[in-house]
Amino acid sequence: MYNGTGFIIEGFNDTKELQLPIFIIFLLIYFIILFGNAAILIAILGDSNLHTPMYIFLIKLSFIDITYASNIIPKLLHILLTQHKTISFSGCIIQMYIFIYLTCTELLLLGAMAYDRYVAICHPLHYYILMTIRDCCVLIITASSIGLLDPVAHAMLISRMNFCASRHIDHFFCDVTPLLKLSCSDTSKVEMITYIFGTLILFPAFLLTLLSYILIISNILKVKSAEGRRKAFSTCTSHLTSVTMFYGTIICLYMRPTASYAPSQDKFFALIYVVMIPILNPIIYSLKNQDIKSALKKHKNKFSFKKQYWK
Repeated sequence: MYNGTGFIIEGFNDTKELQLPIFIIFLLIYFIILFGNAAILIAILGDSNLHTPMYIFLIKLSFIDITYASNIIPKLLHILLTQHKTISFSGCIIQMYIFIYLTCTELLLLGAMAYDRYVAICHPLHYYILMTIRDCCVLIITASSIGLLDPVAHAMLISRMNFCASRHIDHFFCDVTPLLKLSCSDTSKVEMITYIFGTLILFPAFLLTLLSYILIISNILKVKSAEGRRKAFSTCTSHLTSVTMFYGTIICLYMRPTASYAPSQDKFFALIYVVMIPILNPIIYSLKNQDIKSALKKHKNKFSFKKQYWK
């Protein structure tokens, strides 16, 4: 087990002269993620008309995106601003655990959301029979429970490893692969667990998502109205873009041997699911949705009325 004072997160050490601009960019990104996802939460929670399975899934997704960003970006901002790059051993393990938990939960949630859209589009008359609020809550609780259990083995095994070569993590947060690269212990068990859990969790969720969208698209093709097909395809394309980015980066980064770790390439891919996806999700799943827009306008009007009242 590692007995040192902690690790040193290198971050974007190869761009030392750009630390302040990078700090400003990430600060703005963090505010956008918080504001965008918080707006979705406020809109849905404040409008009883939106208390349906689809929007309950969106509440969970927005919560995941806020937690995703808050688990990594504040620490990165502190590093960029102060150049104090140390993180405690326990802090590193906790950050890694939360990251894996959120990743696993979002994978399963995307699959549940794809199935929900399949039922809504392909079986609209039976939607509230096939997808009840209870069913929605069960799927969310199941995804969260599996997500909480998934990182336990990783955290336990990595916390017992020896890290004798270096304390410098060549990444911008505590991820599994960079930690394994620093260990002088046998990492085969952790890699095996990653492949097993990836096969048992990632691929079934991916297949459910893929199959749901194939059936959705085949159903859309039967729509006679060209305008109707165009609108439906526009929505599906947006959803598939987000799903493809998320699954693509996860598969490229974690379903491979630790020896193939390439810091600069992995940082780029990590930025996609840590930064880009939490920004895109509110736009793709919610802000393009007329019901969400209407709910936000109602809140805006209420706020304006209260502001005028107190003047």
